[in-house]
Amino acid sequence: MTDPFETVIGLEVHVQLDTRTKLFCGCRNEFGSPPNTHLCPVCYGLPGALPVPNRRAVELAVLAGLALDCEVNEESVFERKHYFYPDLPKGYQITQYEFPLAEAGSVRVRLDAGPDGEPVDRTVGINRIQIEEDAGKLVHDGFPGSDKRSGVDFNRAGVPLIEIVSDPDMRSAAEAVAYARELRSRIVYCGVSDADMEKGNLRMDGNVSVRRRGDPNYGVKVELKNLNSFRFLQRALEYEERRQREVLVAGRKVVQETRLYDEARGVTEPMRSKEEAEDYRYFPDPDLPPLRLPDGLLDAARRVLPEFPAARAARYRTGHGIAADQAERIAARRELADYYEATVAAAAGVGSPVGEAAAVAAGWITTEVASREKLDGRLTAPPERLGELVHLVAAKELPRNAAREVFQAMCDTGRTARALMADLGFGELAGESRLDEIATRLVAGHPADRDAYRAGKKKVIGFFVGRLMRELRGKADAREARAALERALDPGPGES
Repeated sequence: MTDPFETVIGLEVHVQLDTRTKLFCGCRNEFGSPPNTHLCPVCYGLPGALPVPNRRAVELAVLAGLALDCEVNEESVFERKHYFYPDLPKGYQITQYEFPLAEAGSVRVRLDAGPDGEPVDRTVGINRIQIEEDAGKLVHDGFPGSDKRSGVDFNRAGVPLIEIVSDPDMRSAAEAVAYARELRSRIVYCGVSDADMEKGNLRMDGNVSVRRRGDPNYGVKVELKNLNSFRFLQRALEYEERRQREVLVAGRKVVQETRLYDEARGVTEPMRSKEEAEDYRYFPDPDLPPLRLPDGLLDAARRVLPEFPAARAARYRTGHGIAADQAERIAARRELADYYEATVAAAAGVGSPVGEAAAVAAGWITTEVASREKLDGRLTAPPERLGELVHLVAAKELPRNAAREVFQAMCDTGRTARALMADLGFGELAGESRLDEIATRLVAGHPADRDAYRAGKKKVIGFFVGRLMRELRGKADAREARAALERALDPGPGES
């Protein structure tokens, strides 16, 4: 049965910019400081205190606009948006409205499964990106010594934000989450923000409406405020979609309003009636002239724009020949992708073919390096050192299990793989020729077992593997040892 309704979703995503100071003053942009310690007359909007735009904030906002394929305007205008709430010290917010920094962008996202179960691509339009200042923060679990009373921390007031407003192009909560994830990925990749949602550095508002399928007009829009995780975004949107459908099926009208998502109960609840633009009394800020981008800023931002994860993963798959899941895991983090490429280059620099180096490096980075990073909280081994180890493994000079021991020692001591290989007694394992030599000797020394293998009793190879591994004190790679023994056991020309 065809669904008679269609859901329409748009998102407003607020991203704190990674600057040292606030948007219009020199107060520190620092999370976790004691309440109300990073404030000045500009933060409060006191008479005679004049705001001055933070150039670094503008640079980061421009970079975000380019990352989202927007048209960046050479001139934009700051306006005052008036509303009265305890966390807004001036009684207005400096933002952009009629003439924003960037417009008309788009993001392409992939859904794991479309209506037919196959992955599908969607394009979501970016309506606008505007620069604005953040509000303060209401604290309801009390300040130290406050006996659990609520209070206001104005440290966040004036911190630089960009608000990224999408077009109403999404038709499900899954699409909205995929879009939000891609947005966050690009923002982090560019260094615009760490987008740490636990710290409130990325917050989302969802606009949801439901209409009869085929109706060209949108339904009544409900705004869901301050969603700070992808899980809550999906749950809140799904609940609100169901709620509005039930209202329409019952023959009632959806009320335009702003609602909050109750995480504990999994429901949305009314917060206030929805304001319109005229309620905010926008007008150009008289203390701030139009923002004109400095000469060369736009070109400089284009030059530092990185290759994004999807394109990077595709290049790793086609150019390096590594598995799709490894390519996506590595490309997802810019730091890790840069580390991988530097490792491959280092391995190639000491003699490994790029294809072999890439395959070995991808396997190591997604396993051993990932485990060690969890332990140390950082990528411990420099890529040039890991590249040398990758070369030794790719050239079969060092078995994998021995290489794991060398890698751990390399992380602990900072010494080179070759030096540690010798110190740990792995020099005698170097190369296929060493394994072939031992395998040939073992096979020749046990003719009855050799003949049994050649007669079809293939399980006999386990005896030889055990002998070889014991001789090398368990330091050889079991797969490579087995391969060497199979070469020795297979009858050569003239043998029976």
